[in-house]
Amino acid sequence: MNKLATGSDPKLEGWWREAQQKVDRLMAKGPELAPHAAKGGEYDGLALDNWISGFWPGMLWIYYDITGDEKYRNAAWEWDIHIERLMLEENRFHHDVGFQFLPTSVLKYKLTGDPDSRRRGLAAANFLAGRFNLAGQYLRAWNKDLPGWAIIDCLMNLSILFWAAEESGDPRFTHIAKAHADMALKHMIRPDGSTCHVAVFDPANGELLEYKGGQGYAPDSCWSRGNAWALYGMANTYRFTGDIRYLHASQRVAHHFIASLPEDHVPPWDFRVPNQVAEPRDTSAAAIAASGLLELATLTAPEVGAVYHQAAERILASLSEEYSAFRDTGHEGILYGATGHKPEGVNVNVSLIYGDYYYVETLAKLRGWSHRTF
Repeated sequence: MNKLATGSDPKLEGWWREAQQKVDRLMAKGPELAPHAAKGGEYDGLALDNWISGFWPGMLWIYYDITGDEKYRNAAWEWDIHIERLMLEENRFHHDVGFQFLPTSVLKYKLTGDPDSRRRGLAAANFLAGRFNLAGQYLRAWNKDLPGWAIIDCLMNLSILFWAAEESGDPRFTHIAKAHADMALKHMIRPDGSTCHVAVFDPANGELLEYKGGQGYAPDSCWSRGNAWALYGMANTYRFTGDIRYLHASQRVAHHFIASLPEDHVPPWDFRVPNQVAEPRDTSAAAIAASGLLELATLTAPEVGAVYHQAAERILASLSEEYSAFRDTGHEGILYGATGHKPEGVNVNVSLIYGDYYYVETLAKLRGWSHRTF
């Protein structure tokens, strides 16, 4: 597969325009609920307290930043206002407030200087910091009766804590983020670079009790989207801290992810599920990993970074040429073939808004986008 000429490759520009057309069509529809999964062509809509509510406006902000077209700014502007309102009511907010407020309030503040967006971002960081369990050194996942659960996904949410530390000058946010990252290094990222999804602690004394498969095949398997979250999240943690342990962890996970890919560079939903050929792929995991690999490429020596950059390009090309819905004008999603929760049979072989978001983010980075959401 030929190497893309970053920022000027005709294929890259074509994929960017095709994705933009998808965004424009959905924007014209004016969704009031958060787009989540497109099964029969149309995205369903979830309440804005759902963890995925930041990805659609995040795409709009990226297109606004790159094109300067006010229509994207106008369509994105109100989303964080509506999301925040739900935080003052009975809601389902949890460890994923980073996913909700980094692509909305924080990016909006970076691009426009809006002071209310800054306040919302800091409030979300405070909310996340309040979920820290001192005994186990982890950020509590989800709600319900699960006070001892920590999950690999949360590594991506640490960026809102690091941003809050820089923005407010309060180092407690960094202390909490690093403590959670250290917990993941110790308990969730294995020596071979594979990852578990859920670690369960005794919330009273911090003792590790067990692992659970979660959205993966088994407790000792490797859910591919979780592997991608760890790759990207540890790269971000190194970028914010300069602590080489996090860079090495991201590289270890990246090597596992790349080495485990099938010939078309799009992973099965779990890297250790039996009979992978018959199992669904997960294009969302591929898109997340591609963006994370590009991030990792900027943090390493040129000869090493080239390996990660080229791996991201191969993934992107496969997604664009084999899994995109560009020719299907009746389908609102960008990527086919995403898997939400295979063990529960939920959203299998669909378009998922976070897969579409990270696909657009990857394209934006290859076109030279200088801002960062995470």
